[in-house]
Amino acid sequence: MYHGKVRDVYNIDNRLLVMVATDRISAFDVVLPRGIPYKGQVLNQIASKFLDATADIVPNWKTASPDPMVTVGHYCEPFPVEMIIRAYLTGSSWRTYKSGAREICGVPVPDGMREHQRFEQPIVTPTTKATEGHDEDISKEEIIRQGLVSEVDYNKLEDYTRRLFERGTQIAADKGLILVDTKYEFGKVGDQIYLIDEIHTPDSSRYFYADKYQERFDKGEPQKQLSKEFVREWLMENGFQGQQGQQVPEMTDEVVNSISERYIELYEQVTGEKFKRVPTGGVLDRIERNINIFLENEF
Repeated sequence: MYHGKVRDVYNIDNRLLVMVATDRISAFDVVLPRGIPYKGQVLNQIASKFLDATADIVPNWKTASPDPMVTVGHYCEPFPVEMIIRAYLTGSSWRTYKSGAREICGVPVPDGMREHQRFEQPIVTPTTKATEGHDEDISKEEIIRQGLVSEVDYNKLEDYTRRLFERGTQIAADKGLILVDTKYEFGKVGDQIYLIDEIHTPDSSRYFYADKYQERFDKGEPQKQLSKEFVREWLMENGFQGQQGQQVPEMTDEVVNSISERYIELYEQVTGEKFKRVPTGGVLDRIERNINIFLENEF
């Protein structure tokens, strides 16, 4: 069993992974002290839908979702990088740009850009995949030089990343949203590359509302967005960026519930479906029961 920041993952005989999306929430690589009701269900169900909707582009690890908070799938050997793709200058890329940088992960970025401005073409800005601490920006050339990923495999990962992003962009546009940026993770079974982990969720992606984007951009106003960035912004406003010595601000019931509602809002916007809140009482017993039923049938 592996406890991640927000997931609990069970490895069964190096054959299957059982991934439980918990209600834990992290920001700036720190797990916050209170969980967010329904967050695990939201993330798991969005990811499950998008894995199904992109399986024609690249095989993915999912084989079943036996519980609203659980996905079961192939055990894959993960690549030690995360493939981040950005269509707009926002979030951490904007903070980097504002500090004076004109290159992100080896990709040149022109002078004179503004926050939330669209790139001419989406840019791929990978990071290392840290087991502890912070992920670090890295260029394609450095990934290949260090032998983290072979050049042949990296080119496949970048191609899959662009095609997945194009599909996600189309799906978002149909729902009145802009897919701003996202990350993908990949692994291998033998020589076959698989898409792993989650996809197009509020923890791994950022969305803007399309209808007011241009008006807000022209006026220099903040974009109305659906992502975890609002959690980071709340933390920064209260003096926390994950740096040593900083204390996580108090998470009141009001703050926790507002974050929960934002996650549910994103689910409904992205999927076009009403979110069905599964009762939170006895959740551990329910998850264990559902997984065991699945495994009895599987084995």
